[in-house]
Amino acid sequence: MGWIGLVIIGIAGLFFLLRGDIGSMGGLETGDIAALMAGVALLLFIGIPALRSYKGRMGQGVKDAVVWTALALVLVAIYSFRDEFQTLGNRVAGELLPPGSAINVARDTSQERAVRIRKRPDGHFAIRGNVNGTSMVLMVDTGASSVVLTHQDARKIGVDVDKLRFTIAVRTANGTSYTAPILLRQITVGSITLAKVTALVAKPGALNESLLGMSFLTRLRSYEFSGEFLTLRS
Repeated sequence: MGWIGLVIIGIAGLFFLLRGDIGSMGGLETGDIAALMAGVALLLFIGIPALRSYKGRMGQGVKDAVVWTALALVLVAIYSFRDEFQTLGNRVAGELLPPGSAINVARDTSQERAVRIRKRPDGHFAIRGNVNGTSMVLMVDTGASSVVLTHQDARKIGVDVDKLRFTIAVRTANGTSYTAPILLRQITVGSITLAKVTALVAKPGALNESLLGMSFLTRLRSYEFSGEFLTLRS
């Protein structure tokens, strides 16, 4: 009898699903009716063998049903608060991971990508990013008009530094220095990737750290300094 019921419900559900011109019935659309019948069929498919297995042990069956129902409700609750749990996880990760580690923040309804970086003990924000496929650390510098790579970092990403022409003058803490212009294939910070970023390469010994300057920052949707964290949005 159980199999006969399943066959009848399956045929009825298939009929409602294929006939898209039936309209609504009891406030339910055609797709909702088909889904409801599929759910009933699945319940019968699972329920009938379960009832047979608990024959003579109804008390144990009720206990198991309560446990599985409670487990299902817990899973639904966890899924419902998934955004809150992800935000909490990001906050914990921000405190535990080393400064400069990019922490991807959950996207909002506009599909925005956001990354948070924690300040270093020396008070600067340094990002562990990826330049042309090579991992490196770049110090965030809003006073730098462009991304500036040290001579060593430029060589590390495959730039032929021997052919560079250092013709662009820049002001540094040590005075005026000359740099060479290049075009980076891409820079990635966490979930944010920007392609074709203009940059400069410093002469050997002129710069201690590569800088993430405004040629990258101004192409973001926004960037915000808040206490111990810097948030980049793209």
